[in-house]
Amino acid sequence: MEIFDLDGHPYVELCDLLKFQGWCESGAAAKTVIAEGLVQVDNQPETRKRCKITAGKVVTFNGGSVCIEE
Repeated sequence: MEIFDLDGHPYVELCDLLKFQGWCESGAAAKTVIAEGLVQVDNQPETRKRCKITAGKVVTFNGGSVCIEE
């Protein structure tokens, strides 16, 4: 499992996280896979594109997982 450091920020938006991780090439692609229910946050499908992902959450997409840290 990969680690994503919030680097002092309170959260990262889900669509941005997918881009930062290199899981999606663009924001539009990220929003599409989120809307299709292909992304999970803490083992639950998440369809809110701008969902605020905070420390302690685990995001899973296409076989990869990332844990969010402060």
